[in-house]
Amino acid sequence: MPAWRRVLGRFIPALRGPRRLTVDDVTVVDRPMLRRAVAGTVVGNLMEWYDIGIYGYLAVIIGRMFLPDASEGAQSLFSLGVFAVTFVARPAGGVILGQLGDRLGRQRVLAFTLIMMASATFLIGVLPDYSVIGAWAPILLIVLKLAQGFSTGGEYAGATTFITEYAPDKRRGFYASLLDLGSYMGFAIGAAFVSVLQVTLSEDAMEGFAWRIPFLVALPLGLIAIYFRLKIEDTPAFQDAKTHADEASAAAQASPDAPKGVLDLIRSYWRELLTAFILVAAANTVGYALTSYMPTYLTGTLGYDEVHGTLLTLPVLVLMSLCIPLTGALSDRIGRRKVLFIGSVSAIVLAVPSFLFMMHGAIWSTLLGLVLLAIPVTFYVANLASSLPALFPTSSRYGGMGISYNAAVAIFAGTAPVIMESLVQLTGSSLAPAFYVIGTSIAGFIAVVVLRESARQPLPGAMPSVATEEEAIELVRTQDDNPDLDLDELFPERREG
Repeated sequence: MPAWRRVLGRFIPALRGPRRLTVDDVTVVDRPMLRRAVAGTVVGNLMEWYDIGIYGYLAVIIGRMFLPDASEGAQSLFSLGVFAVTFVARPAGGVILGQLGDRLGRQRVLAFTLIMMASATFLIGVLPDYSVIGAWAPILLIVLKLAQGFSTGGEYAGATTFITEYAPDKRRGFYASLLDLGSYMGFAIGAAFVSVLQVTLSEDAMEGFAWRIPFLVALPLGLIAIYFRLKIEDTPAFQDAKTHADEASAAAQASPDAPKGVLDLIRSYWRELLTAFILVAAANTVGYALTSYMPTYLTGTLGYDEVHGTLLTLPVLVLMSLCIPLTGALSDRIGRRKVLFIGSVSAIVLAVPSFLFMMHGAIWSTLLGLVLLAIPVTFYVANLASSLPALFPTSSRYGGMGISYNAAVAIFAGTAPVIMESLVQLTGSSLAPAFYVIGTSIAGFIAVVVLRESARQPLPGAMPSVATEEEAIELVRTQDDNPDLDLDELFPERREG
């Protein structure tokens, strides 16, 4: 814009021309606050998934403790069914806590989810078994797992929303992937803890009291995680959106950018919700096959003892966890869609070979099969945390994530272990779970095709976010030539003009 027009534009609005990006519009990330945000969300996520994971690794023992008169097959289906029950409550938690997160703030709701999860997990550790209170034991176990599910329904949606709103645009994939590093390290720590107990204690001791110890430890771990989470503030994007909402008129609050109720959110963003739903279903089917079903599969189907059923998954989980930030960073360079394509295609191609290697029966082949199964998980999950929040504007991001993510995990991911075990028992084929993974990943591939690329771009409803003042100045200087910047999307009034 010529200098004379810029000067006169201060006094004559019509001469200002289309709205342009200024340095004041760009959010420069507060690095100390970003570090605290990452620590608070990652530690909290680790805690939540430790709580979920230890149940999966103790599922065989829990089946015997809470349904002692049933057959081994029925006990396995019961314990995995109770695991699936956790996911029944997740959509309710996602809807209710997601709505609260979009209105009250991300930080408050995320603190609540941790408190609820830690309490429910601790209570499972002190719950009397069937020999003490009879049929009340499995009933109360289901109630506590429902409480866990409600809590988790708000956790992942909130954590991904939180960290993506804090991260600079160019490194959002890396920072968001740290959440899943925390998640799978939580699974790994749970597996390690259970393995140490199984190796050092007798089977009688494990079935007597020792199986409760990992659940009891959840309380002090939860207190540590809550301390970290309370040290962080709400995200700049949420604070900015809330400030504008507070200042807006009643008409403005009814605009498309205002927080929406559940039905309005579904009507406005049904395509985005459906895309996110399918991607989450595909990624978490193979993810939960690896983390929560494998101990049961290796023990009940392939004949490994309970110690090896847990120990064999441990190094794979640790290795995969360490690789997740690498694939997150890769998506910042080559794009989210390309990395998610790798995840879906590798799941389709590697599912059958991975189970065939495990069925071979040798430890080396089982480890190789687990590694092959971990490859698509690494490419899938590292990018969901950055891709899915970018589907929704700030005002509806927590709610949109809460609905799509938790509906998918309730219907597909949470039920994956019990469905896979049922397929094995119904067909008599140890290869049946592989075809379930393939089916969901074919749907995931289609979802990636329609997914909009979001790498290095501002989140919908938010201004660009950068790491330094120098980046902000450079972004403003090159705004007309930057392929990752759409001024008409940042300033809708340009289109209207």
